[in-house]
Amino acid sequence: MTSVLDTPCHQERPSLLSASSGYENYRGFLNLLYVILGIGSCRLVLENIIQYGLLVEFDWPIRFLQDPTNWPSVLLILLVNGFILFDFALEKRLSQLQQSSPKVENQYVFIQSLNLFMILVFPATYIYWRQPNPVGAFIAVCIYSVVFLKLFSYIHVNHRCRQALIEKKNDSHEKAPHPKGPIVYPNNLSYTNLYYFMFAPTLCYELNFPRSPRIRKRFILRRCGEILVLLSLQYCLGQQWILPILRTLDRPLNQYSTLQNVERLLRLALPNHLLWLILFYVYFHSTLNLLAELLRFGDRLFYRDWWNATDLYEFWNRWNT
Repeated sequence: MTSVLDTPCHQERPSLLSASSGYENYRGFLNLLYVILGIGSCRLVLENIIQYGLLVEFDWPIRFLQDPTNWPSVLLILLVNGFILFDFALEKRLSQLQQSSPKVENQYVFIQSLNLFMILVFPATYIYWRQPNPVGAFIAVCIYSVVFLKLFSYIHVNHRCRQALIEKKNDSHEKAPHPKGPIVYPNNLSYTNLYYFMFAPTLCYELNFPRSPRIRKRFILRRCGEILVLLSLQYCLGQQWILPILRTLDRPLNQYSTLQNVERLLRLALPNHLLWLILFYVYFHSTLNLLAELLRFGDRLFYRDWWNATDLYEFWNRWNT
């Protein structure tokens, strides 16, 4: 008979960090890593300010407006509407020629293809000729690339709808929900429908997009705050952290030793990763969700869990959907 004073307090048990323990709650370690990362980042910020001083320039909006090289990019962005409206006019004309011969339709398809080709060629030619600010030129080229992809989808879907209408078939897009009832071809050929698609955060055209029930003002304010704060942080990182490192490169890289090049690359690795992560969150989450909320666009799966990707192919497929 076991004595009351000899009550066992031990049993066969593995340590929590052993693989056989089955223990999975390591959130405390994750919080500790956050603290260590925060302390290390603060130290780097202080070290950078002590070494280089405060390099961030807060008057860049004024200098942007005063710099005449920025305005050609604004004009270039506005000119993209010419290509959009030209394609819209072609689609309207094609909808009125539903029983036309294949030869006539092929002529319109050729003109549409030429218009798409010019969307790619025109900004490059314009930038080469006017030599605008590189940042504005980059934004303009991105917008033209997006418009090219959107118009390609717009032309393709309208072509399918036109063929289905000719063959007396039901439109395959009628199942999509729409608060005012489903739109059918050619009723979708309107300026409102076209520019809704141009501003919608998607590259795939549909006659009826899923719509959210209402616009949430607090959601919009949060997204605007995120964009403002994170873009400012990104600007500060570039000015305060990356530019001082790049300014130390006073001669070509092949004139430095391998160790010196590796050291500079490692110094740039952390701010570069931070810039990419901030850019991802600002664009794919904050900006696209802001556009979706303003337009009541329902499908907001803009990215998948790319951080869990196991290879490069899976990574780029999950980066945006």
